[in-house]
Amino acid sequence: MIANYLPEIKHAGSGNFFLLAGPCVIEDENMAFPIAEKIVSLTEKYKIPYIFKASYKKANRSRLDSFTGIGDEKALKILGKIGETFDIPVVTDIHSPQEAKMAAEYVDVLQIPAFLCRQTELLIAAGETGKVVNIKKGQFVSGAAMKFAAEKVVSTGNKKIMLTERGNMFGYGDLVVDFRNIPEMQKTGFPVVLDITHSLQQPNTASGVTGGKPELIETIAKAGIAAGVDGIFLETHPNPAQAKSDGANMLRMDLLDELLRKLSAIREVLGDK
Repeated sequence: MIANYLPEIKHAGSGNFFLLAGPCVIEDENMAFPIAEKIVSLTEKYKIPYIFKASYKKANRSRLDSFTGIGDEKALKILGKIGETFDIPVVTDIHSPQEAKMAAEYVDVLQIPAFLCRQTELLIAAGETGKVVNIKKGQFVSGAAMKFAAEKVVSTGNKKIMLTERGNMFGYGDLVVDFRNIPEMQKTGFPVVLDITHSLQQPNTASGVTGGKPELIETIAKAGIAAGVDGIFLETHPNPAQAKSDGANMLRMDLLDELLRKLSAIREVLGDK
């Protein structure tokens, strides 16, 4: 299904799930390129269609003193260079209608953050670029209601849409994944992704730094594949403790190989969707 949107993506006919993965945010070129190179090698190994993921800036940090980025143009150029170097599509977040056209010059997929999934002008601006639009389901939105977000993009004539599950708020400081949302969103006919990283966040901590439960990454990922999700989204870093954003949720890079092996094995048992 993803090949209909990104016809040049490698391993589109493998029958495996597709993967959106990379660091939370571009910290610098020396950090981003080795991560991309490692994931490319693993996705080649397991025949997984791969989209490199990184935010060029973080516009939704809890604290004013949190790291937000190295500069928009500088980070976007790094994303564009990664795509060209490894011949892979790239996805990044946008936060305002003005950002849509700018980011579209460098990436293949524009991602709408969960907390902005109902912003009509943003969705329309993303759709008008003609790029693939990945809409993350808000923590406050049901899977069934995401058809309305998709309709806003479709209104521009752009039907290249993905919908991403990333948990629902459970009280103020935790999230839970309702796996019923996966088949519910698949009723739209668009590919559905499970965001492992952000489904395991523990937001709204007293310190202003988001926590997480990375030890459950494998559990949630396996459950998602078993539930029939089309794609997996995760963030990874060689040393999450030193990451400048979302380190508490990210998968350590040296654990990615075994995770992808297990998920690919489950997908193979289930058969080609």
